[in-house]
This record gives sequence, C-alpha cells and structure tokens, in this order.
Amino acid sequence: MLLAAQLSTPGMPGGALETRPLLTAPNPDPDLERAKTQVSQRYDDHRPDVDNVDDDSGLTASGHHIDDAHQQTTNCETMIHLIKGNIGTGILAMPDALKNSGLYTGVGLVPILSAICIHCMHMLVQCAHELKERLGISGMDYADVGYHAFATGPAPLRVMAPVARTVLNTFLTITQLGFCCVYVVFIAANVQQVIDCKFPDNGIDIHGYMVILFVPLLAISMIRSLKVLAPFSLISNVFLGLGLAITFRYLLQDIPSSYDRPEFKSWKQLPLFLGTSIYAFEGIGVVLPLERKMTNPEDFRGCNGVLNTAMILVTCSYIAVGFFGYLKYGDAVHGSITLNIPPSDNLAQMVKILMALAIYLTYSLMLYVPAEIMWPHLSSRFHSTRAKRLGEYAFRAFLVLITFIFAAAIPNIGLFISLVGAVSSSALAIIFPPILEIVTFWPRVTRFTMIKCALFFTFGIVCFVTGTYASIEAIVEYFKHSADPLPGVIC
Repeated sequence: MLLAAQLSTPGMPGGALETRPLLTAPNPDPDLERAKTQVSQRYDDHRPDVDNVDDDSGLTASGHHIDDAHQQTTNCETMIHLIKGNIGTGILAMPDALKNSGLYTGVGLVPILSAICIHCMHMLVQCAHELKERLGISGMDYADVGYHAFATGPAPLRVMAPVARTVLNTFLTITQLGFCCVYVVFIAANVQQVIDCKFPDNGIDIHGYMVILFVPLLAISMIRSLKVLAPFSLISNVFLGLGLAITFRYLLQDIPSSYDRPEFKSWKQLPLFLGTSIYAFEGIGVVLPLERKMTNPEDFRGCNGVLNTAMILVTCSYIAVGFFGYLKYGDAVHGSITLNIPPSDNLAQMVKILMALAIYLTYSLMLYVPAEIMWPHLSSRFHSTRAKRLGEYAFRAFLVLITFIFAAAIPNIGLFISLVGAVSSSALAIIFPPILEIVTFWPRVTRFTMIKCALFFTFGIVCFVTGTYASIEAIVEYFKHSADPLPGVIC
C-alpha cells in the first residue's frame, strides 16, 4: 500500500515531472502553436457524440453511470463512485485468479498490480491537467487525452493524433463488449444453477439459458437514455452489495487451513492470474469524469487523496474475496465465486438471483459506450430521423448478438475474464498511460520518468502477450475436453 502512495505523487523528489505548463516556454515552437490552434478549431468535430449527453443526463465512462453532470460531487461521493466503477464481476473472479497463482503469491502480487494501476491512473489525470492548461480545453475523456497529447506533442508524432484516438476508442470498445460477453456467461451460469436445482433433469444446458436470456437483454439494450438507465444502475449497486455481503457469510464458514493451499502454482498459470487481476482493475475510464465533477478536484490526487483512498479500499476488497474464496474452495473454485456457494441453500439461491439481476441491469450501461463510439460513424448513412432511430436500434441489436455469439463460443467465465483482461484491460490500464505521459510532457521528461514509463510499458506488454497466449491456450484445452461430461450440480 505504501508503494501505491509513493508512486502516485507527481511532485516527489527523484526526477519527477515539473508541473510548469509548456505555454510558459520562453521560445515557443511555432509548429506547436499552429498545432494548438488547429486542435482548438477542430475539437468539436473530433469529440465522440457520447460526450454530448453529459449536459443533459450525466456521465458514462467504462459502462458506469455517474450522477447528473450539473451536480458537483463531494470527496465522499466521488470515492463511492470510484469504488463502484471498479467493483463488478472482477471481484467475484479473484478466487479464480488466486487458483492460477497460489494463495500467498496472489495475495502478494495483487497490491503490486494495484500500485501500478493506481499510478497509471495518476499519469492519465496528470496528462489531462497539462493538456487543459496548454489548450484551455476541459471535459476530456481517455481518447481525447490521447488525441491532444499527440496533436500537441513532438512534431513527428502529431500526424498520429487521429490514430491515437482511434486506437484508444477501439480498445475501449473491445473492453466494453468483452465485459458484455462476460455478463452473458455470468447471468446464464447463475440462473442455470438455480433452475437446475428447482427443476433437475430439465435438459437445458448453458447455451439454452443464453437463448432464453437473449430477448430480456435485447430489450434493456434498446434504452438509449442515461436518465432512464440511472435508476437501474442504483438498483444494480444495491443488489451487488447485498450479494457480496451474503457471499462473505459463506466464505467465512468452516475455513480450512492455509497449509492445504499451494503458495505458488506454476509460471505457466501465472499469466492467467495477471489477466484476471488486471481485468478487475477496470476503473481507469471513470477517473477523468469523476475528477472533473468534484467540488474540490485538487483533493483527487495526492498521497491521501480520493483516488488513492478509494483504490486501496478496492484492493483490500479484492484481496479479501480472493484469499477467503480460494482458501475455502481451493482448486474447485469457479470463474465466479457465486457458483461455489451451495445451490441447495435458499439464501445462496437468492444471492445468485440478486447477482444475476445486478449484472443484467448493468448490461445496457456496458453496451452504451461501444454503441455511442461506433454509431456516429454509421448514422450519416441514414437520412431521415426515423431511419436514424431504427438504424440505431438495429445496430444495438447487432452488438447484443455479437456478445451472445462470443459468449456461446466460450461459455467459461474464468477463461473469458482472463482473455479480456489480457487483451484490452492491460492495454488501457498499463500500456497506454506511460506512452501518453512521455508524449504529453516531451521534451521535459526526465531520465527517471523515462525509465519508469519504460518499465511500466514493458510490464504491460508482458501481461498482454503472455496473458493472451495463456488464455488462448487454456481456451483450446477447454474445447479439447468440451465433450467430457460435466459434474452435475449437487442440490
């Protein structure tokens, strides 16, 4: 935890970045000044339409709804939103993560991963502040920071600004659609356990439950207004919190000795742990909107700021669920810990239903971001208002169908979470922030910062490559044994 606090302090000695904006340079670069003027003129043309809803209906980032944009939030409210933005299906998969690392190896590595992810969040916020002072533009999201960093950065890289925006939006889209795929598998698996206990030998497998869920998920995905979706988000948070509390009741009963669990598994399985853990730290997309809406935004950063405090609480929650979940169930743990609690117990069945409902109510919010990123590029093909509306409904239905196809192809929560975490979450959370910091603050980047960013970037690439390879290998192995009979649910 101390490491997280130290890494997040941009003003610490030892080669940290200066906070002096580039606008105060005694000999400004004429090309840079010209680039800044062009960026300001083209700013509205390049911003995605998703940001336009902020003035009316609040903010959505990484699929999480944030309160009315006109309301400034207190430190406590911001902390609650930040915790909400990081806790989802990832926390339920932490016992499965420790299954791939070993009990104490995982417990030791989660704080280190947390410290890296927290510092990368600080990098992103620092870049946004620098660009705001440089251009006088506020309200930037992740993709905007990437665009403006390159557009006003080193001269040879300025032509890469549109590419940077496209790449970041692409990974955001992949991440959100990946979350939707995980949600489909999660809901189907939990509903299957409950119904199979009530009506055994019904002959419906997990794919059948996905087919049954298609129409309800399609219906809620047709809601385009954040104002309408906001109450669903509130109800989802209540269900999720209640479900987690009851799940802990089962985890703390009849705990075996830690000597019964291996301290370290194998190097081959460790990348699966990294993918799942990085997936859990999914909240980098909510950082900029939350900091922007604070009454006292200066309290967001710093050693004991809102960001560090909230993320330390999130990290402790991950460690607690991962430790006690794997300690209780060992290698029999599932991709979601809710699938391990006894399905015959009425309270446990209620937990599964609550969690399934919570994720169901969040599905449309997860789909909101990719729909708003991609639809503006297609809407110009439709001319009338009615055609545009019907076209958007059809496009949303197509996205829902895509998530169901991938979910049906890989109906294993643990493997899907590890793959999404390795491919997209590692890129957004670890790989891109160091690049943006170097480009944004060039040429004032110190040797210390260059080394730090190089280490973070290398670590992110290692997680990306090894995690993706290990996840795909595990998926292939999963399909090799797909014909084997699965153990039935004991009710």
